This record gives sequence, structure tokens and C-alpha cells, in this order.
Amino acid sequence: MPKPYPQEFRDDVVNVARDREPGQSIKQIASDFGIAESCLRNWMRQAGAGPGTTAAENAELREAKKRIRLFEQKNEVLRRAAAYLSQANLPKLRYPLVRELADDGIPVTVTCRVLKIARQPYYRWLQARVTAADLTAAHRANALFEAHRDDPEFGYRYLHEGAAEAGQVMAGRAAWSICSQQGWWSAFGKKRAKNGKRPGPPVHDDLCAVVDEHGRTRHVFTAEAPNQLWLADITEHRTAEGKLYLCAVKDVYSNPIVGYSIDSRMKSRLAVAALKSAVARRGDVTGCVLHTDRGSQFRSRKHVHALGCHSTVGSMGRVGADGDNAAMESFFAVLQNNVLDRRPWATRQELRVAIVTWIERTYHRRRRQAALGRLTPIEYETIMTTVAAQAA
Repeated sequence: MPKPYPQEFRDDVVNVARDREPGQSIKQIASDFGIAESCLRNWMRQAGAGPGTTAAENAELREAKKRIRLFEQKNEVLRRAAAYLSQANLPKLRYPLVRELADDGIPVTVTCRVLKIARQPYYRWLQARVTAADLTAAHRANALFEAHRDDPEFGYRYLHEGAAEAGQVMAGRAAWSICSQQGWWSAFGKKRAKNGKRPGPPVHDDLCAVVDEHGRTRHVFTAEAPNQLWLADITEHRTAEGKLYLCAVKDVYSNPIVGYSIDSRMKSRLAVAALKSAVARRGDVTGCVLHTDRGSQFRSRKHVHALGCHSTVGSMGRVGADGDNAAMESFFAVLQNNVLDRRPWATRQELRVAIVTWIERTYHRRRRQAALGRLTPIEYETIMTTVAAQAA
């Protein structure tokens, strides 16, 4: 019988569901976090989310939904029009957009009103023949725009793959040309500055260091199966209420974040809670190596005790080693550019929901990684574990 999900994880999923955008379903949120829809609804009911409504409230809600749907349709027209109109200032490029939006359920009247075009010329255009090149260019731009709207931080390579999945296969150069015109570029990572604090003595040996034939020590972060080698580190970010700290645990086999903990204080309980979260979500982790830096949270007696309770093995890098925990540093660099530095954050809760949503929805299930053969962490682990089970 699988272990229950950590309470911190359940609370975060419920908060994301509570604060979901209009039109986003509970089913989609459950899929983004890898849980069943019924499970999420049970968690929300236990947390007191989603109370019943009266008949009058239902009528008011229906009217509000109609207004929201109309606003959403107008916003959808504007978003989709940006990709078409950026190619050339020609009226004929607007008509494929009107037709595609009509196929998606947006009335022609609404689209023509937003784009400020007459309906009769559009209907006459429907009876005329359109060149294949015009349609191909419009469909490609639309597919890339859809991929960019889902994940604005992705560069043209990721958008190129997203368009191919939507059925619009094109050369990488063609995708680059469209993305270049739109300014759809990825956010590049920057090295984090050191805080100037001197780390304390290690409480574990460095189990990830190897000596090459030239006598130089380097770190090797590889694993042949899940739950063999984990990495953990802590990052921080400011909000208007104060700092928020994130401790994340990463499995180097397929690079998912298997556990995390978020708190307003950077105490030893932050690292202990992240470890417990990873163990609860991964099951049997006996013999798993957890590699960290020499931060006081990971050297604390509470954390060392937690490692022993879960039959895991601690590992700590050397001071000043360039490759020490580099894999976790790279993950935090991506998180910094895609979430933390995207805009100012008013509250800790607002930033917490954004971090959890990005990890579970984008990083785990949408962001492909070159080291994994252009697969997402969830896809890679699912495929490889299935192959291993069949071979056994």
C-alpha cells in the first residue's frame, strides 16, 4: 500500500486549486500534480474548500460565467491575433484566424468585433481559394504562439517541439525566425553570488567525488536507477512580507524534484521536512545517498538523525569545489529565471503557490531536458522503469 502524500504537498495542491484561474478545471490541476481528480476533491473537502451554493448564488454565478466567457473569448482573439498580425499587415492573414477561432467555439461576431473587420468580406473569403503557403504560415505561427502562451519562459527549441506535438512540423530555422520576430527567448541562468559565510566541518564523507587518471578530484552525479542518488540544497527569495526559503531534493536518475519544503525561516526543520517529503513520495529509499553542501541545516543533529531513520546515507562535498552540488545549482538557476525573478511578490503564500505550480506542472511535465533525450523527467522515468521491468 503506497504511503500517504505529505501534508505540506497536500496543502499546496489545495491552495493551487483554490486560486486557480477562471476556466481551469480541477481535473487539469490534478493531472498537473500527478494525482487523481477524486483525490484532489477529497483534499479540498477536508480543507473546507468548495462549499455549497444557493439557487440565487448559482444564477448569479451563471451570469458571471457568461461575462467571464465573453472576456476570455475576446482575450483569446487578441492573443491569437498577435501571432498572425506579426507576420505581415495583410487582411487575408486575419481570416484564417477568424475561421480557427470559430472552430474552437468563439463566435465570428466576437472575433470580427475585436479585430474591427467586417463579417461579409470574411464570408466571401470563405468561398474563395487560399494559397497553401498562407495557411501553412498561419498555422505554424499559431502553433508556436500556443506553445509560448502555455510556457512563456521557453526558448524557440522548446516551442519548436511543442508545435511539432500539435501537428505543425517545421524546420528549426523556421521556428527561430518566427520566435525572433516575436521576441520569444528563454531566460538564461546566472551564477549566484556567495554569501561570504564559511561552511562548517562535514558530518559525512563525500561519496560523489572520484579521482581521475591525472589525480584530479571531480564530482560524478549519475545513477542507474531511481532512489540511488539524491541532491539537496536551499535557496531563498524576497517578498514584501520577507524572505521565503525553499529546500528541494532532486533525484539525479531522471531529475525530478522528489521532495521539497518551503518556510519563512531557514532552520534545520526545513531540511528535515524536505527529506521526509521525498521519502513519503518515493517509498522504499533504503541505501539512497543524499548529497548536500556543508550548510548548517544539513549538518544538524536532526537531519543526521532523519537520514538514519529512513535508512539513507549522507554525503557532503568539499569546500570550494567547483562541481560541488552543481546539478542543484543549475536547477535553482532555472527556477530563479522562470519564477522568482519574473516579477515582485507581495506575499509569501503567493510565491509559494507559484513555485509549487511551476515545479509540478512545468518542470516535471513540460520542460524537456537534453540530458534525458529531450524528454521530461516524468516521461523519462516512466519509460525507463517500464523498460527495466520488462527486461526483468
